[in-house]
Amino acid sequence: MHSDSNGEKPPSASTRSGVRLKPNLQENNGASVGAAHVASAGLHSLPTENTPKLLQLQNISKRFGDTLANEDISLSLHKGEVVALLGENGAGKTTLMSILFGHYVAEQGTIHYADAQGVLQLLQPGNPQAALAARIGMVHQHFTLAENLTGFENILLGSENLLLPARGRAALRARVEAQMTESGLQVSLDERVSALTVGERQRIEILKALAHDTQVLVLDEPTAVLTPQEAEGLYQTVALLAQRGLAIIFISHKLHEVMAASDRVVVLRHGKLVGELTTAEASQQQIAELMVGREVPPNKHEHVERGEPVLQLSAVNVDSTQLRHRLRDVSLTVHSGEIVGVAGVSGNGQAGLADLISGLLQPSSGEMRIGGTPASGAGPRQLMARGVARIPEDRHHQGVVAAMNISENLIIESLDDPRFQRFGVVRSGAARAHAEQQIEEYDIRCEGPDATVGLLSGGNMQKLILARALDKAPLLILASQPARGLDIGAQTDVYQRLLDARKRGAGVLLISEDLDELFSLADRLVVLHEGELIDAGDSDKVDRSSIGLMMAGQHKDVAEPQEAQR
Repeated sequence: MHSDSNGEKPPSASTRSGVRLKPNLQENNGASVGAAHVASAGLHSLPTENTPKLLQLQNISKRFGDTLANEDISLSLHKGEVVALLGENGAGKTTLMSILFGHYVAEQGTIHYADAQGVLQLLQPGNPQAALAARIGMVHQHFTLAENLTGFENILLGSENLLLPARGRAALRARVEAQMTESGLQVSLDERVSALTVGERQRIEILKALAHDTQVLVLDEPTAVLTPQEAEGLYQTVALLAQRGLAIIFISHKLHEVMAASDRVVVLRHGKLVGELTTAEASQQQIAELMVGREVPPNKHEHVERGEPVLQLSAVNVDSTQLRHRLRDVSLTVHSGEIVGVAGVSGNGQAGLADLISGLLQPSSGEMRIGGTPASGAGPRQLMARGVARIPEDRHHQGVVAAMNISENLIIESLDDPRFQRFGVVRSGAARAHAEQQIEEYDIRCEGPDATVGLLSGGNMQKLILARALDKAPLLILASQPARGLDIGAQTDVYQRLLDARKRGAGVLLISEDLDELFSLADRLVVLHEGELIDAGDSDKVDRSSIGLMMAGQHKDVAEPQEAQR
């Protein structure tokens, strides 16, 4: 239910063309990398000496002040190849892609691309237009579409005149439709983008990139907001594009995607290329350990007896003009000792549910109970006093005060606690001692209690929020996207903290758009679609396909809306 099992065989460093493991692969602070797994992921034949090379990065180095973001990175892409580019946050992936697209200039190294005759030419550095002319395209994680324009107009935007006469537009339209047929990217070109689904918007983004006769395509976290069915469709699109001869760089934090969509894996760590291996010879564990430089132990999801209800929502409605805050007749129960996962495409009521339980939003009708007693109308302070702890979705704007130090942020929700104040005056010594203890317990990497929180990495900022939320042994933990944007090492730590809290008897409501996260942590799953809650059932008795249909609103044949109170 909550763990992966991989077939094992001894790792091979050079048994297939294109495999190259760096000498420091096995160093990992004494931890072995782990055995390789023969996956069924390779989409095409691996490149040979005769496969045309479309892109060559040689000895790329880039420094920001004292930070070496990229150090002597060399990487090649061949025709028809899908390469997964992986690494922890801060590993250098974004910097390397920014150099490729001319947004940054490398202090050392060169980039060559294949011209129309297949001859490698030097790419002019620091010039995004040169990258486009070299037929290099990118689909960003966050869409860059104009929602008031149609899909076709968005494809033309930035490269063609939107006021072209009908004859000129017809020729361009025919070219785009041909591209749709060849790539399998079917979408309505005449609908405004605002009316399209998330998956359809992504297809428009890819078509926009392909409109420049792209030969190298970079996909940055391409499935972050897709349902499982849409993600499967994307894998098929990637396979078709590779079969047509495109070289694709696939950036993702989701290792099962890497196994499903790529032919080769390239791993960066601390700005260096530390591993390059074929997907078919890699295991998820091996890749994870390459990324973090140490062994990544699996989370311990132990059986815990479910206790009394800690959260009860009964026929709750929240009227709002914004879909992201709207709730319709929502009934939900979370018990002590369980994690209930809330799946859904972003903007379908998750923000309203989180704000309701945090006390930032009041129900239009219905009732909320915390620990068995009514809590409707209670504000954030009252709910915290009742044992509700929150890990907010936006850690920068809702989770911390960036200008304050660690010591201050750790007690900001406990200023009435006698441990930290006397007669309304903060006991700075006690606050500092508390911060030192939490820094050690939660391994918050910082200069000390006086360090400014805004200077922390995302992972360390999240550790601080976890330390504050779990300090009082809460009754209910509201965890909204708790590991979003974190690398696999930080994710593992966050997940284990939530599982430990569950073991101690807390109830956890986990709101996430990451199905891997939900299936690995949650005991039960529910889905939000357009403010409506659908009970999916126990996480070990439901499959991703069913969850995906519910996320897309096609739940009538899967599960009827019902009170999620098992």
